[in-house]
Amino acid sequence: MINFRYHVVSLTAVFLALAIGLVVGTAALNGPAADALGDQVDALRKANTQLREQVGGLTDQANREEQFVTEAAPIMLDGKLAGKRVLLVSLPSGRDQVDGIAAKLTIAGAQIAGTVALQDKFFSRDENTALLDLAASAQPPSVPNTDLPFNSDGVETSSALLATVLLGRNPAITPADVTQVITAYSKAGYISADNNVTGGAEAVVFISGLPPVDRQAGSKNTALQFTLTQFDKVGVVVVGGVVGGDGNIVAEVRDDVVLAKSISTVDNANTAQGQVATALAVQEQLVKNQVGHYGIGPKSSSLLPQDKK
Repeated sequence: MINFRYHVVSLTAVFLALAIGLVVGTAALNGPAADALGDQVDALRKANTQLREQVGGLTDQANREEQFVTEAAPIMLDGKLAGKRVLLVSLPSGRDQVDGIAAKLTIAGAQIAGTVALQDKFFSRDENTALLDLAASAQPPSVPNTDLPFNSDGVETSSALLATVLLGRNPAITPADVTQVITAYSKAGYISADNNVTGGAEAVVFISGLPPVDRQAGSKNTALQFTLTQFDKVGVVVVGGVVGGDGNIVAEVRDDVVLAKSISTVDNANTAQGQVATALAVQEQLVKNQVGHYGIGPKSSSLLPQDKK
């Protein structure tokens, strides 16, 4: 009969064998496993370095392309808008692009007929009644009632009034009339304007960024389309914006079968290339009476306006 001591000795022998096997196995595999792991780490480190260098190269390439366009702009734009008066209207999200677009228009020979910044308050549905009252009180005698829409939409009526006094279709409107309207809307906090705004512009560039995302985003996007429509009735309109976002005004114009035929758009106006395209789009409408959609986003026909035979 096998006694307890035999079981103890047997189990001890088994565990000792396992321990020796683990030690021997670890010793045998430690060198190759460690070497393989080291090789993997070294390969990943090299790949990471390559990716960093690639990103750095692409960033440098993009910067150089922007620099190239900036340096080539005087050649591409020289005299294209000589003697033309262009108004800039910036939206709340488009402030950063104003200087770049103004610079390219100036290189093209355009005279900047002032910059007007539409405030977020202008598009708020809570301001509808106040905007209607303001339009009625600020309307100068030189602006007939027939120039304004007969409805109860404050943004649409105010946009029509601003378009009528800022764009130069009505010769009866005086600089004093322009000042009266601009001052009224500025004091009420709906717009801000520089001292160069005197009216008489032949074209207007709306400068936008990403669309609003607050709880009134949908109604604000609709209100902005009303504003574009009213300005488009009076003069040439080009929208310089960016790609992306629900309700993006560039995409909304392109998707509208009516507006897409009368308002030009550029969807990369935050770049030097897009700013050159914006100036060329203004020239294309003013001089050639042609509308186009440019940039890198959906429904853009090309990066820049092309000579259409």
